[in-house]
This record gives sequence, C-alpha cells and structure tokens, in this order.
Amino acid sequence: MAWVLDLDGVIWIGDEPIAGAAEAVAALQRRDEVVFVTNMSRLVLADQEAKLARHGIEATGQVVTSATAAARLIEPGERVFVLGGPGIDEAVEARGGEVVDDHTSGVDVVIVGFDPAFDFDWLRRSAAAVRAGARLIGTNHDPTYPTPEGLWPGGGAILAAVATAAGVEPLVAGKPNQAVVDEVIARVGTSGIVVGDRPDTDGAFARALGFDFALVHTGVTSADDVPDPVPDIVAASLASLVASLD
Repeated sequence: MAWVLDLDGVIWIGDEPIAGAAEAVAALQRRDEVVFVTNMSRLVLADQEAKLARHGIEATGQVVTSATAAARLIEPGERVFVLGGPGIDEAVEARGGEVVDDHTSGVDVVIVGFDPAFDFDWLRRSAAAVRAGARLIGTNHDPTYPTPEGLWPGGGAILAAVATAAGVEPLVAGKPNQAVVDEVIARVGTSGIVVGDRPDTDGAFARALGFDFALVHTGVTSADDVPDPVPDIVAASLASLVASLD
C-alpha cells in the first residue's frame, strides 16, 4: 500500500516542523511506499528534498509537485511564460519546453503558481500573453496556505487574478486535478491513502485517485469544521494517525 502525504499542514507549517511528523514518516517508510505530493510549485525538487531532509525525512526521488504535474500539460518545444519561480522553470525544461522572459514573443503557454513577488506588472504581462493566444495553466487553485502567522494567499489566488484579467478559464494541474492524479498513479499504482489537511484539495485528490482519505487537524482544517468530502479517517496529526496503526 502507498501513502501519499501532503507537506504544508501535515509535515510542517511554513518552516516550523509539526511535532512527531518525521518519526511518523520514518515508521511508514519502514512498512510501505511513501510519496510526498505538494501543491507548492515554487521550489525545485532538490530544494523540496533538502527541506524534508532538514526536518529529518529522507525523500530523494519521492516528491511530486504541482509544477511537475503542470509540465505534463505542455508539449516539448513549446514556449512557456512562467509566473511562479524556479520549480516551474525546472519542470518545464525537464519536459522539453522553453522558458521565455518576453511575454510578447510568441508564447504558447502561461503557467501560474505561487510567487511572493507577484505584482501588477506580473499580472499585466501574464494576462497579455493569454489574451494573445497562450493557454493558461495553473499549478494549483489553493486560495490559501498555512503559515505560523496564519493563512496567507496561495497560488490559487494569483491564478484567479490572471484568469480574471485574461478572461479565460485556466487548466489546473495540481491536487486534485487529473495531471497530478496521473503522475501519482504512474509512481505508486492504484491503492493507497492520502493524508492531508484540506478536504477540498487533499480529500478530492484521494477520491480522484480512488484512495482513502485521512484528514489531519494540523493545518487548515480544525476539529470544528465539517469536511467535504467526508474523510475515511480523522486524526489530530500524522503522528497520532500512524500510532493508531500499531
């Protein structure tokens, strides 16, 4: 059986580790296959793996991001204008696409992800490329993500601004959409458990995969919320979930 683990809200909050998460992951890795799937697209894979290593988790070759999923939706040789950082650049180039800085130079695709440097100029250039004929792909549509200071605007908020300015509906790659579903099934097969803190993202992702959904209360969703879809398992944390398996 495979375990598909979210990162933000399950393993850490921002850069702060969630108590017991590293030990819980190690216990799962001793018994089953583990893959980490995140809608955060900004970091390159090596940096995602290094961050996990700093939290005491070995994850080499075990990370899937919404950037890698988004790259599945482009064709080799296409010219791609990126709003979202080096993780998307890396995924596009690995797919055989060409990352371009000039939004007026025959752009085929605009990919939008989370970027703290997002401003009006980025919005103007991205929307202009889409209005000129480029396809709009979003790495994810999460409106927020958890930080130690509370919820911050997520990549979905940025994507919504670009889509509104361009007057189009984007194709979204990350959880719970088909591109990342295909990526995960190709890696781990058709049986497993998704552990996450967002029913609308992680829960829907589990349903799309045909996996069980384990909801933890260490991120966006509290014990007082009414989750939809209804999780198969509810736990206070990843640590308590894994402890209940023994």
